Amino acid sequence: MTKMARLELTGAAGSPYTRKMLGVLRYRHLPYSVYWGNGNIPEGYPEPKVRLLPTFFFPDGDDGALVPVTDSTPIIRRLEKDYSDRSVIPTDPVLRFLNELIEDYADEWLTKAMFHFRWAHEADWKNAAPLLVYWGMNTAPKDMADKAAADFAKRQIDRLYVVGSNDVTAETIESSYARLIDCLDTLIARKGFVLGSRPSSADFALYGQLTQLAIVEPTSAAITNQVSQRVRAWVDLMEDLSGVQPTDDDWFTAEEASEALAPLLAEIGRTYAPAMVANAKAVMAGETNFETEIDGRPWTQPVFKYQVKCLQWLRDDYSGLSDNERGAVAALIDGTGCEQLFA
Repeated sequence: MTKMARLELTGAAGSPYTRKMLGVLRYRHLPYSVYWGNGNIPEGYPEPKVRLLPTFFFPDGDDGALVPVTDSTPIIRRLEKDYSDRSVIPTDPVLRFLNELIEDYADEWLTKAMFHFRWAHEADWKNAAPLLVYWGMNTAPKDMADKAAADFAKRQIDRLYVVGSNDVTAETIESSYARLIDCLDTLIARKGFVLGSRPSSADFALYGQLTQLAIVEPTSAAITNQVSQRVRAWVDLMEDLSGVQPTDDDWFTAEEASEALAPLLAEIGRTYAPAMVANAKAVMAGETNFETEIDGRPWTQPVFKYQVKCLQWLRDDYSGLSDNERGAVAALIDGTGCEQLFA
C-alpha cells in the first residue's frame, strides 16, 4: 500500500479556521504536521502572499516545491479530490449545496460573533489577549507577554468596526448567536450532526468558530451553556471524530432536510443573507462602507471584497444545479430570507 503523503500546515489554537481544518484532517484520517504559532512560517518554507491561518504547504511548484495555500473552504474541496475516503461533502446535489451555504454562513457571519465577543467585553479581552500571546510563544516572559497582550488587545478593540461590531449592532450579534445555539441543539438532537449522522464541512466550519465562542470567550461560553449544554459537549466531540464510521445512508434524506434545517436556514436568512447582499451591492457601486438593516436594527461596516467572491461562488453553484435540483433548493429556502442571495 502506498504511504499517504503527510500534509503540512501552520496554525494557531485561537484560529477558528485552523481548528476547522484540524477537525477535518482527523476525521478523514489524513496524516499531518501542524506548526503552531501566530502566523510563523517555518524556516525555509515559502511565504504566502498574505499570512492567514491556517496556511497549507502543497508540493505544487516546480520539481514538487512547496506552495503556500490559504482559505479553508477551497482546501477542503482540494482534499476531496485528492483523497476519496470519509468525505465531508454530501453526495446529493441539493444537500451538498445547503452544506456550502451553511459552511459559508459559519465562516463569514459567525466569525463576526467570535470577533465581537472576544474584543467587545472587558472580561473577554482580558481573558483572550494573554492566551493569544502564549499560544504563539509559550516561553514568553510574563512581563513581555503582558505588554504584548495589552498592545494586541487595544489594536483589536480599535478594529471592532471592521466586522460591524458597535453599541448599536451588539444586540443583533449576541441574540443571533443565542438563536444559532438553539438551532444547533435541535439539529444535533436528531442525528448528531447538522446534515445527518455523519459530519460535513458545515459541521467543521461551525465547530471551528465554536472552539472559541463556546470555550474561550467567557460571555459567549456562558450563553452556550445556558442555551444548550448539548452543543457545548458537541464541540468537544467534534475535535476528534476519527472513530466515526460513516456510510452513504447517514446523510439526511430530502424530507428530513426540509424539516430539520428550516430553523437554521431562517437564521441564516435573517442575518448572513442581508449582510452579504448589501456588502456586494456596495462593492459593485465602488463604495467603502455599506449600510443595511439586520434583524430590525441598522447595520453599517466597511465593505469586505472577499465576501463578494464568496457570494458569487454560492450563486455560481446555485446556477450550476439542474432545474429540478434548483427547484428543490428554492423550495427549501423559500420564506427563510436566504432566497435574496439568489435573486
